[in-house]
Amino acid sequence: MRVALDAMGGDHAPGPIVDGAVHAVRDVPGLTVVLVGRTDAVEAELARHDGLPRDRLPVVHAAEVIGMDEKPVDALRKKRDNSISKCWGLLAAGEVRAVVSAGSTGAMVASALFNAKMFLPGVRRPGIAAIFPSRRGPVVILDVGANMNAKPEDLYQYGVMGGVFAEQILGVKEVTIGLLNVGSEEDKGNELVRSTRDLFRNSPMAGRFVGYLEGRDIYDGNARVVVCEGFTGNVLLKAGEGAVEFLFGAIKEELGKLIPQLGGGASGAGAKVVGTLRELKARYEYEEYGGGPLLGIRGACLICHGSSGARAIKNACRVAGTLADDRISQMIIDQLAQAPKVEG
Repeated sequence: MRVALDAMGGDHAPGPIVDGAVHAVRDVPGLTVVLVGRTDAVEAELARHDGLPRDRLPVVHAAEVIGMDEKPVDALRKKRDNSISKCWGLLAAGEVRAVVSAGSTGAMVASALFNAKMFLPGVRRPGIAAIFPSRRGPVVILDVGANMNAKPEDLYQYGVMGGVFAEQILGVKEVTIGLLNVGSEEDKGNELVRSTRDLFRNSPMAGRFVGYLEGRDIYDGNARVVVCEGFTGNVLLKAGEGAVEFLFGAIKEELGKLIPQLGGGASGAGAKVVGTLRELKARYEYEEYGGGPLLGIRGACLICHGSSGARAIKNACRVAGTLADDRISQMIIDQLAQAPKVEG
């Protein structure tokens, strides 16, 4: 499996990005990570590592980088030799099966949208998925930022694609689908959510559809896929990330006061509490899965957090390689072909 990695994307690139690629090829047999970026900078980072399988870490030069603060479409047109576009070019040419980047999310999505031939048959607009925790296990939320002007058929497709991802990648055995709304009552919500609800109820997905959910219901896990349009999803994602950082930061601060009383030695109660907290935090961090998949495209794409470290990049490359399985794409195509027709 060959994965193209944007070596210049991320707040601290290329250092931790290259490190993540190195860890990925060492941990995943048969994986090749094509590092796309400024050759001199990437080679300098590779030189820090000994005994590399260099045949599985080729470098493709891209002279330009799209910054996080640049307007995606303008930057893509102005900077033709950028690392993001070159990654997508490798995917379109069939030289890799997946793309990974911690760079500009807008540029990653825009690059995919520029070429509708990159979409799976039947997909209207790809969507970005995020993975949230719940009492019953991971929950897939989508869209979290790719499509700000979604139509009911888009949200229905997100439910289908999210269900395949949850089942095949996350191992969810009984996939249920919920629709994010301002309330669970039948008369709540705007025309978009009401029309989407009707689509689900009159589709092959009806048996999996559990109806409306409020934001607080996500963490119960009654729906393992939660569907929303991109604006709402992005606000939800950023609020969730902030809540996790705040909560664990506050717990860490209070434990700092308590641990000396518990005993801070290697075998003391304080050390055990710290270890448990670290394990708990790891379960809820984005690094566990590496990034959010852009679902609905040929091959696979993982969009990582800008602050991603080596662990997140390694996991993103691993997940991207798995997601690029043709069998998964065919499952999405087959299920979308059964979608109810939308008039107009």
